[in-house]
Amino acid sequence: MGKTAELILTAIRLMVFKRMAQWGVDRARCAQLQRAIRYWWPFVAMGLLSTSKPLSTLEQIHRSGVLSVISRNSPSTWFQDQDGDHGFEYELAKAFAEHLGVRLSMQSAGNLQQLLDSLDRANGPMLAAAGLVISEPRQARVRFSVPYLPISTQVVYRRGDAPPKRPEDLPGKRIGVIQNSHQAERLSVLQEQLPNLSFEQFTALEVGDLLRMVDEGQLDLTLVSSNSLAIHQVYFPKVRVAFELEGGDGQLGWAVGNRDDGSLLAAVNQFLQQAEANGLLEKLKNRYFGHIDVLGYVGALRFARHLEQRLPRYQAYFRKAGEQTGLDWRLLAAVGYQESLWQPEATSKTGVRGLMMLTLNTAEEMGVVNRLNAAQSIKGGSQYLAQIKSRLPPSIEEPDRTWFALAAYNIGLGHLEDVRTLAQDEGLNPNLWAEVRPLLPRLSQKQWYQKTRYGSARGGETLHFVRSVRRYYDILRWMNDAPVQSPPLPNNDEPPIETQGGEKGGETQLSEQQD
Repeated sequence: MGKTAELILTAIRLMVFKRMAQWGVDRARCAQLQRAIRYWWPFVAMGLLSTSKPLSTLEQIHRSGVLSVISRNSPSTWFQDQDGDHGFEYELAKAFAEHLGVRLSMQSAGNLQQLLDSLDRANGPMLAAAGLVISEPRQARVRFSVPYLPISTQVVYRRGDAPPKRPEDLPGKRIGVIQNSHQAERLSVLQEQLPNLSFEQFTALEVGDLLRMVDEGQLDLTLVSSNSLAIHQVYFPKVRVAFELEGGDGQLGWAVGNRDDGSLLAAVNQFLQQAEANGLLEKLKNRYFGHIDVLGYVGALRFARHLEQRLPRYQAYFRKAGEQTGLDWRLLAAVGYQESLWQPEATSKTGVRGLMMLTLNTAEEMGVVNRLNAAQSIKGGSQYLAQIKSRLPPSIEEPDRTWFALAAYNIGLGHLEDVRTLAQDEGLNPNLWAEVRPLLPRLSQKQWYQKTRYGSARGGETLHFVRSVRRYYDILRWMNDAPVQSPPLPNNDEPPIETQGGEKGGETQLSEQQD
């Protein structure tokens, strides 16, 4: 029984007892009546509580301890791998749940229609975080939050085909879009001006499926949001942007159904505004949609081509090395790509060689006989990275431990310890990568490196190395389907024999081979 109901009961009992004493009722009869009051009171209290003010949507969430969110399964929204849940929308929703102090429960919709319908279903999800473009047709069905990400609509074609340059070039093309998507809405508007324009809407497909159909020539064109293309571009080397559709600009927002009394939407808006102010949104945008900025457009397309043509040759080696060292094989593959573009015969001007670009001393320490042998190089580089990671101070925890290990792989443990000391001297936390990494360029500045134990180093290059590896690693983790795995190179397929070596320390010079 609640405290309020207990107080009411006590007051009633005192009032009844006083009145009966005034009436001269004997004690036995008083006691009998009080027992009756106590017996029937819980039922009376339930009636009183049932007529009290109902809980708001936000109060219901707090009481249940769960925030139920529906999304879509894609690299730009929410996906799962061996390390758990990831995705722009997932991480933002998780931060919102933590902000509310409740547990996040995610569920995936099979299509957009199902997603929107679920918001009005009894006991359905309370919130949709699925990269939804705010549009008039959708606003008639659901209520949107403040916008958190601007997008444009891009017309995508296959390299080698004649690219359309304007909407008038679209009629007669095989065009496919997701059913009930913002892109389908824009094409429907265009049909009023271009009656000959036709397009197919797919219910069960996602953006990656449509881009694959264009990449393979099954469709001439598709229309996708700029943020979705940014994250998928690296998987489809033949996909290109023809033009941005005028009037196709929009904003992404979260959506709530009509069951919300406004309290949840108000909390969402407050959170998104805080996420914009404290840098959380910018951080997530850079991680999931910023790899074009890091790699460059040409670099992203080159990586897409190499994912298809080169990685399958060495994927078995990376997987085996991952099993032997306990490191994620995709992280090892990302290191290998940054070092050599997955070229076993790569050589720097200082003599560092092989797919993992090992120095002669490191190769000997790891038992690598021939650095130009892809299997040996991958095994040796993986063992070296694992060894470095194990030697880091126990005070450095994941995920920072991995980023520090990558930095040491490139610059050495001594120089890494130098920059951590510089960070500590600045009052920063030497165990957090985010606080240490801005100081790496100081290792090449005399006013700073003369204060260190190990002297000058190219800290700026290390910063770029870690940033690039992390970007490649993210992309490899986002892949829904791993590249087709070719069998390992046969034992009699001998690589070139190494004839001379050198030491790591200069900029790697790579001449890209033809595939």
